[in-house]
Amino acid sequence: MQKPKRKDAAPSAAVKVRDGAAVRPRPRPRRPHALYTPAEVEEIFRRFAVQRPEPKGELEHVNAFTLLVAVVLSAQATDAGVNKATQALFKAADTPQKMVALGEEAVGEMIRTIGLWRAKAKNVIALSQALLRDHGGAVPDDREALVKLPGVGRKTANVVLNMAFGQPTMAVDTHIFRIGNRLGLAPGKTPEQVEAGLVRIIPQKYMRHAHHWLILHGRYVCKARKPECPRCVIADICKAAEKTTDIPAPLVEIAPVPDAVAEDVG
Repeated sequence: MQKPKRKDAAPSAAVKVRDGAAVRPRPRPRRPHALYTPAEVEEIFRRFAVQRPEPKGELEHVNAFTLLVAVVLSAQATDAGVNKATQALFKAADTPQKMVALGEEAVGEMIRTIGLWRAKAKNVIALSQALLRDHGGAVPDDREALVKLPGVGRKTANVVLNMAFGQPTMAVDTHIFRIGNRLGLAPGKTPEQVEAGLVRIIPQKYMRHAHHWLILHGRYVCKARKPECPRCVIADICKAAEKTTDIPAPLVEIAPVPDAVAEDVG
């Protein structure tokens, strides 16, 4: 027979006391989970690897510094538009020293066709100065150092770490954020949540190129306005509510899109 609880018994450890009253803590929100089994995730990225064995970013650059500048300029702009603007810019300045010597006004004139060009020109000069002042003119291979540079956020840092230094990072842009949620591959309300979800489920052997595969898939197949499901090589695995077919496209290697027609179509 159980003994009756004493009326003056202290609350359990899980219960906090506030203003003389016991208050139970709110349950932690559950982290959204992928809708796919590990075997399904493995197959998705195996097919992407067959389709594009060596995926490349579409921003033109000649070294780590020009890559960093190009990614900063690409915010709210198409890759094609950035490439047109940086052709002359990178011929004139492909190092932080040359960029600072060029000056903010000249940089602005060269990138006027890009959205928010005034603010971006200011950031390009400021980050060039910071590289010279704090890093001897070299682009650091450390995320914490990169995000301290003017105009550089986590996504930009991840792109540079991946493309310039070969680190297995996941740079979540608008395409990857859409795919992570649309497919239920890595649901999340923020880019950071989607990034964490993808890093958690993608096999390590695929992480080197995973962010490029997802970006290119979102740019050319799983488009924002109207996904082209008949062209999708993972249509039979995909769990997106709006998909229009369960028949996957033929799994063949495809050639990279020429720079002249490469465009970020949102």
